[in-house]
Amino acid sequence: MKLALPAAPTVAVPVAGTDLSFPVRRIYCVGRNYAAHAREMGFDPDREPPFFFCKPTDAVVYVAPGAIGEFPYPSETGNCHYEMELVAAIGKGGRDFSADDALEHVYGYALGLDMTRRDLQMKMREMGRPWDIGKAFDHSAPIGPIHRAADVGHPAKGAIWLEVNGATRQKADLADLIWSVGETVAYLSKFFELAPGDLIYTGTPEGVGAVVKGDRIRGGIESLGEFEVVVV
Repeated sequence: MKLALPAAPTVAVPVAGTDLSFPVRRIYCVGRNYAAHAREMGFDPDREPPFFFCKPTDAVVYVAPGAIGEFPYPSETGNCHYEMELVAAIGKGGRDFSADDALEHVYGYALGLDMTRRDLQMKMREMGRPWDIGKAFDHSAPIGPIHRAADVGHPAKGAIWLEVNGATRQKADLADLIWSVGETVAYLSKFFELAPGDLIYTGTPEGVGAVVKGDRIRGGIESLGEFEVVVV
């Protein structure tokens, strides 16, 4: 096949403790998957079915352990928010599988940030329009290395936290997820055929807030370590 234009480079995230990289195919994100966050966004946290939005693959910004990643402050917003999340990486594809079988499809886990143009997201929500310009912009998916489930298991509990300039902003436990990773992956598989390389951002706890240029965002999840990003 002869291409009319050069193909975009493969987006890949290093796998912790190996010389391997995980090629990213799609990025799915779960909305309002912690009850306290649902309340702070003005919604009832009753256990309704999860909903999803997507980010483009090249929104990934890899943040290496011990390094400080850079998040360029996005254009056309005056209210850009952080959202600390557990990311599940799919290693085995499939469609319409059960929650009991779902974790067999998960290759590993990573730290992630779902960066959000909150003002644009809210404006689109009020107008009944898609959230894309609020969620799916360039550099909006910082991520740490992927830790293989074979090494760390499948985290179902443990602290998830985030600080801005040393002040704690988010602090919760993975056990607070409304829909567990297995339930989320299984439900998503009813609507999309999942494939190796898919990433699923599983939702953020309460305490989301705005950042400005120069802010340092530091977050972590028990068993997966921590990472740091500076807003530039």
